[in-house]
Amino acid sequence: MGALDEVMERIRSLPAEQQKAVIESAIEATKAWVWVPNTGPQTEAYYCEADELLFGGEAGGGKTDLVIGLALVAHRRSLVLRRTNKEAENLVDRFQEIIGTRDGWNSQTGVWRIGERIIDIGGCQLEDDKQKRKGIPHDLKAFDELVDFSKSQYEFIIAWNRSTDPNQRCRIVATSNPPTRPEGLWVIDRWGAWLDPKHPRPAKDGELRWYTTINDVDTEVDGPGPHMVDGEPVMAKSRTFIRSQLVDNPDLARTDYAARLAALPKELRAAYHGGKFDSSLQDAPNQAVPTSWVRMAFARWSPDPPAGVPMCTMGVDASGGGEDPMTIAIRHDGWYAPIVKVPGKELPVDRLGAYAAGVVISYRRDSALVVVDLGGGYGGSMYEHLKANDVDVNGYKGAEASTRRSRDAKLKFTNKRSAAYWVFREALDPGQPQGSPIALCEDQALLAELTAPTFEVTPNGIKVEPKDKVCERLGRSTDHADAVVMAWFEGPKETSHALEWADQREARRPRVKYPKV
Repeated sequence: MGALDEVMERIRSLPAEQQKAVIESAIEATKAWVWVPNTGPQTEAYYCEADELLFGGEAGGGKTDLVIGLALVAHRRSLVLRRTNKEAENLVDRFQEIIGTRDGWNSQTGVWRIGERIIDIGGCQLEDDKQKRKGIPHDLKAFDELVDFSKSQYEFIIAWNRSTDPNQRCRIVATSNPPTRPEGLWVIDRWGAWLDPKHPRPAKDGELRWYTTINDVDTEVDGPGPHMVDGEPVMAKSRTFIRSQLVDNPDLARTDYAARLAALPKELRAAYHGGKFDSSLQDAPNQAVPTSWVRMAFARWSPDPPAGVPMCTMGVDASGGGEDPMTIAIRHDGWYAPIVKVPGKELPVDRLGAYAAGVVISYRRDSALVVVDLGGGYGGSMYEHLKANDVDVNGYKGAEASTRRSRDAKLKFTNKRSAAYWVFREALDPGQPQGSPIALCEDQALLAELTAPTFEVTPNGIKVEPKDKVCERLGRSTDHADAVVMAWFEGPKETSHALEWADQREARRPRVKYPKV
């Protein structure tokens, strides 16, 4: 039961005369408001105490009106964003419908002044458009349709959620339907306690949980704190999720909107009509790696590698420090260990190659082949240090030409990156004889990165979408996926080394010596 349900239950338990007095008091208190929340989840979201709220679920649940209403009634300086500039224009239209006028709106600056309230309205169409919001404080930071934004845009912009008025509440409110493309999966990860059915500590809608960043990782903690992080006391921020439903929005519930949502294709219907955050991804027509195949690989995973199978390959995506981590994918035939992630800020820039090589060697077993990404320039020093220490290491440059062909030998590839992704796609195919051997530890970031690239067939062969284009859409580097794909592209596999592995197991088998009689 949410806080609003408890209040309503108390009101219903009052005598009729007292109920009437409470209702009249509420009407009197809100009569000057230009907007009043609908009864139900929208009201619960309006009064929610969380520092960071996600209000989402079904289409038509009153999500956009919530952020507009908060800006009009509860906050003095607000930022209300949609991803594209065109969508931001629709926000302005809805503001006008609620207010009844465009008085105070400046289309040149994107600012609406209503009395003492200042409301910034706009888009964040390009990844770097987030820089336009740098250093500008707002007591309300609102994102309408959050899954359309990149994680880096969101985290950058909310940093300036503050006010100089000690009596003004500051909060972050985001609204969203479930993601239908991999770029929006980060939202499920951030609100995993409410949205991920496999979360180890699931939370109820409206329940407050507390989070802070520890070693560059968003971490749940026990209460607001203070918590000691790197020797400094840090206060955590509260977070929650409240589910919106079409039936709770009287403005649309009486229309045929529900029937139109029910007529959508299956995947979109699950997202927009059912409000399901865990089963609504829709593959692009030319998606290089199907989402369902990756989910099947997650389902095949177990905590231990297959018995008798040595460590075969380590795929290493290097880092130059900063925000991007160094990632290592460790493969035992088709089984992958959880991805090793070394935060970029922990990598000493003055001895980057030696340090990174040491990390690799600390995880390496069974003389496994190491494949280092040399495309960004950061892996070169690591590669040289490994080679100097007689480690079996190959350099990987995705832009280089490749002589590999598809499994049926009919398709060639424009470069090594395209070949590597396509070969991994083939390995994931559940329809092949004996099924797919790939088993991956479930990871939302890995799912998003593997399923983000598209492909096209050119006169020179299959061309997988360039890494820089994918990173631009995701708002981050594809470190996890690249390490996994590189680890499969090279090194021994059961199809080529099964007999050798069997001989090694036999050689290691204890010998029993019987006494002579």
